[in-house]
Amino acid sequence: MREALCQILCSTFNTDATDNSKLSQGNNVTKDGATIGSGEDEPRGGDKLEGAGSAQGDALHLQRRVGLLSGVALIVGTMIGSGIFVSPTGLLVRTGSVGMSLIIWIACGLLSLLGALAYAELGTMNTSSGAEYAYFMDAYGPLPAFLFSWVSTLVLKPSQMAIICLSFAKYAVEAFVTECDPPVTVVKLVAVMAILIILFINCYSVNLATSVMNVFTAAKLIAVMVVVVGGMYKLVQGNTQNMENMFEGTTYSIGNIATAFYTGLWAYDGWNNLNYVTEEIKNPSKNLPRSIVIAIPLVTVCYVLMNISYLAVMSPVEMTESEAVAVTFGNRILGFMAWLMPLSVTISTFGSAHGTLFAAGRLCFAASREGHLLNILSYVHIRRMTPAPGLIFHSLIAIAMVLSGTIDSLIDFFSFTAWIFYGGAMLALIVMRFTRPNFPRPYKVPIIIPFIVLGISLYLIVAPIIDTPQIEYLYATFFILAGFIFYIPFVYYGFTTIAMEKFTVFCQLLFEVAPTQSIYE
Repeated sequence: MREALCQILCSTFNTDATDNSKLSQGNNVTKDGATIGSGEDEPRGGDKLEGAGSAQGDALHLQRRVGLLSGVALIVGTMIGSGIFVSPTGLLVRTGSVGMSLIIWIACGLLSLLGALAYAELGTMNTSSGAEYAYFMDAYGPLPAFLFSWVSTLVLKPSQMAIICLSFAKYAVEAFVTECDPPVTVVKLVAVMAILIILFINCYSVNLATSVMNVFTAAKLIAVMVVVVGGMYKLVQGNTQNMENMFEGTTYSIGNIATAFYTGLWAYDGWNNLNYVTEEIKNPSKNLPRSIVIAIPLVTVCYVLMNISYLAVMSPVEMTESEAVAVTFGNRILGFMAWLMPLSVTISTFGSAHGTLFAAGRLCFAASREGHLLNILSYVHIRRMTPAPGLIFHSLIAIAMVLSGTIDSLIDFFSFTAWIFYGGAMLALIVMRFTRPNFPRPYKVPIIIPFIVLGISLYLIVAPIIDTPQIEYLYATFFILAGFIFYIPFVYYGFTTIAMEKFTVFCQLLFEVAPTQSIYE
């Protein structure tokens, strides 16, 4: 039925399936001329990584339209969200001192870079979209991959977008409400509107989405530069008193240090988002690692310099009492131009939310294509070549979280659960060094790096549970285990109903989408 309906849609809207499939030619042979799929250790992406990542003969597939600039913009644009404008407060409280907070900021940047370099090897080994999902399929098989897609699609990615959009709405509304706290209902409605606008952009065109990403990334880097230059000006004037006795009052509790890492790593989160769109990267064997090496050190330098700039204007006590450090900074140093900082935060958070949905839709697409989620979520628009159903699905869950949750209640759950899977990806890389030693690796990271990141991941998972257990950690564990209940009937045994098939056909006609083939066959 799927193939027949695809042909009907393609003929109705004058989409030439043959022309589309030509884009994936050259992607089905290795250096030795072997056909992909003829052996377990043969790469699915082939030697010509520039070729499309979909299977040969696909009627429709995602096209490679993300270059080096857009790749850097996606990483930087997703990483620099609300975190650096708000997180310095929480991180300073949990570490207890300026010196330790700066060390944590640098350590979070280094950890993100090491993790991303390991992901670069994984992403050039398997050029299909989906990041951890694709790597778990290669290293562990379908069950762990399903559990990741289950948790990420229903919780991690939507909650990440909900947090960012709530931050965006809070700052956007505060620009018009100065005498009191912004009404919660208005904040949530603005957050929902932001999600709908971002959804439209991502569904309309990949080129439009990448252009928006580039523009917003440039805008937020200008905002970062304003903070850095303002802070350096104050330091030149001699305002260095807040950086004296930098380690006084430091907290050395393993739980506090781990949760401080959560706060810092939330500001850095997004370092792996480019791996979710590998099928759409031009020349991924070069542009994936290059984008990582450019983007993450750039973000780390920006974060450290911004924290130093804050300290040149505010004392540690003032920073901990401020709900929005960047806004307080602007009020102190920019005078009548202070409105630039709330505007900068709204621009930054909107751009970050945009990049988050761009990546999240590809995860949903990849998992559904393998039968691990509803089939309709793997379909792409027959003319715009965007994974519209997956984008819509993620947005609907994010809207539900915006309407029912708060920022604080979502962040700890997100960070704890995310690092379980980040550690799993490091273990996958180590496992495949032994199980697939001859697998082509256009980029190969030193093996010590995934071991280091895996060790830190275990610490970030275990330390908070031992030191300061929270109910969110228990919820996360139960939710992961609940995936088994759905895996057995719906994935392992492939249970389906006529109602589900009718729903798929209805959505296919409504959204003008058609299926692509699995690349794991």
